Amino acid sequence: MSQAVGGGDRGANNFGSLRVLFAILVVLSHAPELADGNRSREWLTQVFGTLSLGEIAVDGFFLVSGYLITASYRAKRSFSDYVLRRARRIYPGFVAASLVCIAVVAPLGGGDVAAVSPMETVLRLSLLLMPVVPGAFEGLPYPMLNGALWTIPCEFGCYLLLGLVGTARALRRRRRYLVLLAGLGGLLALRRLYLPVGAPGDGLGTLSEMIRLTFMFCCGGAFRLFGDRIAYTGCGAALAVLLLLPLMFSPALAEPAFAVLGGYLIFWFALAVRPNALSRMTAQVDASYGLYLYAWPMQNLLVARLPGLSPWTAAILALAAAIPLGFLSWYLVEKPMLPRRPGGSGSREAGDALTAAPALRP
Repeated sequence: MSQAVGGGDRGANNFGSLRVLFAILVVLSHAPELADGNRSREWLTQVFGTLSLGEIAVDGFFLVSGYLITASYRAKRSFSDYVLRRARRIYPGFVAASLVCIAVVAPLGGGDVAAVSPMETVLRLSLLLMPVVPGAFEGLPYPMLNGALWTIPCEFGCYLLLGLVGTARALRRRRRYLVLLAGLGGLLALRRLYLPVGAPGDGLGTLSEMIRLTFMFCCGGAFRLFGDRIAYTGCGAALAVLLLLPLMFSPALAEPAFAVLGGYLIFWFALAVRPNALSRMTAQVDASYGLYLYAWPMQNLLVARLPGLSPWTAAILALAAAIPLGFLSWYLVEKPMLPRRPGGSGSREAGDALTAAPALRP
């Protein structure tokens, strides 16, 4: 099957299904680790010993985001217009979820809301940093009010980088873009030698993860820029699977292999497979952002309040709570802030801003 549709036709692709799938994978990946801090029970880690389901989901989010935002960038009127549109997609949901975590989740999780500094809170919100309430989830393996938010400044940083790359005309001169991608690939290799891998909690760890996620984002952009030279076929997808599986056992090669071969599989499914019912339903309703904004605090709250609860039961209950919150976030917070289509109804960017959910690292 050859490539059927372009990324701009949101009603005729499977990006909506991918967003929901990635968000659910993150919740499932977090389930055992949030309960006791032990990553070894995570399903994909048990198989390959390299990437977890959560990391695969994060990489997938950034690949898809790079593809869609690169397409969206070409519709900009100016650099400031582009940045404003991206901010309108990211900030409202982030701010609302952060305030809900501070006002509602933190007290239930043992946090001292009275000790929160309003000025620090405003600063952290403006910089897209996760909210902090002293005492919240104290004693848990991951005592973070909403650890899912650490990837959001990485995502917005990728938006800004793309804007600078576009200003340098590298999106029109593809050789320049390949030079950027090769440079990021080199940094990805050096990262394994000199930086902590999978540790976003400290300065060097965060830098390490920013390199990884930026590489994924730019790989997604490359799939968009070179889309006229890529044929998405069933035979190509089968070959990608056969090549990817053995490489997933290599700590050094799993990440770049997933960027290229996994990226091909993702965009083959998104663009060449007939859109399914979920994709059609989510073409203009993107509840996935809210789903992963609220899933972490729901999971950690269940761990704190119901000790001994099965991780998988906690994951199902967290999804049951986070999915309706995701729809509320979309309809009440996110959608009203999006630009309207000229001469029509509905948001112009319902599906092209994708914020990556996190994967826990040891």
